[in-house]
Amino acid sequence: MKKSYRAARMERHHKRFGTGGLNLVSLMDIFTILVFFLLVNSSNVQQLPSSKAIQLPESTAQQLPKETVIVLVNNQQILVQGRVIASVSSVMADDKTVIPALLKEMALQSQNSWQQTQAEDGLDVTVMGDKQIPYKLLRKILSTLSQANYTNISMAVMKRADSKNDNSGTR
Repeated sequence: MKKSYRAARMERHHKRFGTGGLNLVSLMDIFTILVFFLLVNSSNVQQLPSSKAIQLPESTAQQLPKETVIVLVNNQQILVQGRVIASVSSVMADDKTVIPALLKEMALQSQNSWQQTQAEDGLDVTVMGDKQIPYKLLRKILSTLSQANYTNISMAVMKRADSKNDNSGTR
């Protein structure tokens, strides 16, 4: 079967110049940009879970949070790692200084924790408490945490904006 003039011309052209290749330069540029983007945005800073149910107290603390077990306390309930443990009303009605449900959950968290190597010194925990919770409730929570061997207790706060009047020159 005889080839058409166009088919013969295309065959000669492909023999002479070869087939078209894939331009890898632009593909490499795209992947390089993607790698830099991922490196810049993969920092080790831990974000504390945000909750509209609590309003954290303000502070001028400069230290960033570490990755720890998080106990969140608002006006209605106590949560550990996002799981509801107890209601604030039942804890406040009880006269005990230790919250049994929280103690049990913290023991479970310490068994599952990656902090097992630090167990003899005490484990780390971050308490995110609303600034309106009563001190009696906070004292019960701290007492329960220390009984569960969580002795390195951090309190989460919102960083207060630096006031511009600090360097005003008035003393």
